[in-house]
Amino acid sequence: MSNLLSIPFKKTYSIDIKEAARQYISDHGGAHPDEFRDDIKSWQDLRKEGVGGVVHDDRAKAALLYHAQLVSVLTKLPTDIRLAISYAPVFQPSAIPITLSNLVFERACVLFNLAALYSQLAAAEDRSKSDGITRAGTNFRRAAGVLSYLHSSVLPKLIYSPDDEERPTDLSSDFIKAIEWLMLAQAQECSWQLAKLNQYRNSLIAKIAAGTSYFYRTAVNAVRDARPSIIGLFPADWIPHIEAKGRHFAAVAEYRESMVEYEASRYGFELGRLGKAQREAKAAYDIARRGKIAGPVLHDVQVRLSRSLESVFFQFPFQSLLETVKTSEVRAQRDNDLIYHQDVPSSSALSAIEETKIVSPTVPLELLSPTKVLEELGRNALFSGLVVWGAREAINIYNDRKQNLLAEKLVDVAQEMHDEADEELRKLNLPSSLDALERPIGLPPSLLRKAEEVRLEDGPAKIEASIEDVQRLAHQDLAILEEALDILDSEASEDEAARKETPLNRLKSHEANVELIDKANRYRSILTQAGESDESVRQKWDEWEESITELTLDEATLEASVPSTTVSTAARSTPQGKLTRQHARALRVKLEELDILHRDCDQLIHRARSLVAADDIQPRILKASSGFERLAEVTPEMFEDVLDEELAKFDKYLVEVAELRRKQTEILEDIQKRNREFLDSRKEDPVVKDREHALQSLDLAYFKYREITRNLDEGFKFYNDLAGILVQFKEVCKTWSLHRKHEIHLLTRSMQSAPSREGDDRQNTPQKKGQPHPTAPPSRRPPPGRSSLGLPALNSSEWEFEELKLPPGPSSRK
Repeated sequence: MSNLLSIPFKKTYSIDIKEAARQYISDHGGAHPDEFRDDIKSWQDLRKEGVGGVVHDDRAKAALLYHAQLVSVLTKLPTDIRLAISYAPVFQPSAIPITLSNLVFERACVLFNLAALYSQLAAAEDRSKSDGITRAGTNFRRAAGVLSYLHSSVLPKLIYSPDDEERPTDLSSDFIKAIEWLMLAQAQECSWQLAKLNQYRNSLIAKIAAGTSYFYRTAVNAVRDARPSIIGLFPADWIPHIEAKGRHFAAVAEYRESMVEYEASRYGFELGRLGKAQREAKAAYDIARRGKIAGPVLHDVQVRLSRSLESVFFQFPFQSLLETVKTSEVRAQRDNDLIYHQDVPSSSALSAIEETKIVSPTVPLELLSPTKVLEELGRNALFSGLVVWGAREAINIYNDRKQNLLAEKLVDVAQEMHDEADEELRKLNLPSSLDALERPIGLPPSLLRKAEEVRLEDGPAKIEASIEDVQRLAHQDLAILEEALDILDSEASEDEAARKETPLNRLKSHEANVELIDKANRYRSILTQAGESDESVRQKWDEWEESITELTLDEATLEASVPSTTVSTAARSTPQGKLTRQHARALRVKLEELDILHRDCDQLIHRARSLVAADDIQPRILKASSGFERLAEVTPEMFEDVLDEELAKFDKYLVEVAELRRKQTEILEDIQKRNREFLDSRKEDPVVKDREHALQSLDLAYFKYREITRNLDEGFKFYNDLAGILVQFKEVCKTWSLHRKHEIHLLTRSMQSAPSREGDDRQNTPQKKGQPHPTAPPSRRPPPGRSSLGLPALNSSEWEFEELKLPPGPSSRK
């Protein structure tokens, strides 16, 4: 059994790569999944050999190849392709695995198991010979290198989703760093052992041992400084093992340094070093014994350190380090007392032993350059024919930005311009006021269209019919409510009659049905409010019936009802008439300019839409992505410059729409000014005012017509919805009443059966003197919230049904 620790594999489970990959390519890959059938199969085959589980040199090559292909896959696919990947926590192969839909999680676990494989290969080496020690040290350094690469290059990319309920603690930064230090410590220990076999100088062996102690101490400090959840991951004997090793090699370093002092005839310093070595060795032995660490490790702590340069691990298996140090200390103390008489310095006066660190993490070249792995093996990167995921995302981002730019900075701005102009013209009553002056005959086309709409719908008849329908539905709803209340009244009468015949041990009806009565009152209040709203609509119809009916007249009759304001020949010749015509022409010119500007704006939007539809950035993105390293992780951010350059082609439209908006502002200001001048010149003409008032009245009548029909439609829907709720309420009342009747029946039967039972009791058992006769059976109080028959309380959620949204109040329909 090895006295060095090895990392166990993270146990994994089979996953359905085929289904997830095909579905993602079909939905997002822009290609048919059958084109990548071989790639998907290769992925599945590579995973079987590359996820760890078998300790063999060839499995390291398989893991490196699988990792290289995963790097390739992650350049083509996003981290989440809905592929559920499961790995059990390290040290707990039988625990419930953690499952994540994350390809970076798969990559991290593959690297973790690769480091575990290297550590297990190292621990399995025969270190009785220099070749075995060398191979063990190399594999420990590789394990540390893989963990270092995992820590620095992969874990920062392992971003968890908010939906990930469990996260692998054994892939946390603190845990990976701690076992990386442990692998380095064990690699340094192999170097120390090799130095002993090669009979290096005591001073150098002491420095290497001090360096070994440093690595072990750093490892144990990394564990102790971690979160409690990470400390709990380690087996119970690992932390004592690491700590004992740190103390052990501190003792070895002091012991070897005492040999250096002896060779230099510094016998006092020799004794000081031996004393320090004894304290460290005792601490190591105590920690190992209390921690119940493995026998071979405890054996190492106990093994004797000979003055010879032979390996202590294999030459003296049965003598303890403590005994060896004590023996050397007794001998040195005797010699110093009898012969040398040198002063023994305190521990603090002894200089620290230089820590020689001759190992460092060895990151396999296959990890640093995964492309070379594929090239050396003549393998094609998986999904090489698929557009790189980062490039696809960049294309999608560009298309989104392009559409947003079109919608927000062009279409929305153009619509705002139209709305601003329409709102301003509506406030100024344009062009209706000009039409009233300049049209020799006829009505404004917009008014004619509105009148035709009301006429085709037979507006007045439609409104009258709708009012009747709404009133009918209101009466039906009220009738349903009354029927429900009749049921409650009937139950109350039955309850009262039953109480006259038999005393009932239950609440009276007016107390028991209070919740139902409250609901009924609420529904009646809703109907009352709705009735008020209906009345406001009726009043509105009475107020506007004449004007709305006028809209149903034929065009000639409607035109005749509107006063004509065409300026007569005589009026035109007057100075006031000439001035009015002059202002009208100037105002008309500005309105024409506004129409032309809006047509220009519409044409600009049309050109921009055409460019957006024809624009295709994919060729340029693919060309740019081909310039990146073959297996480099391509992210959308790499294409920002390309996106900005392509979006710049829309800048000219932004400039044009800004200029059109500036021109519209100027035109509207001119229209306001010209309109004031025009109105001032017409203030004294009563015919104009009459015509304007008539046209405005008809226009407003149309909007009132629409408002009334909308109110009636809302009322129709409201009463229909309320009818369903009231029917439910009625059924609740009926069910409640039936339960109450059944309860009366049970209570009556129990009352009737009580006397007969008492008679039987008197026949079978003599009545005690003075004992009163029971007059009614004892009643059990029903459980809270339910009747004696198990009926839910009226305030229970079991009686609840859909809450009704109130219709618009009368104020909203005016």
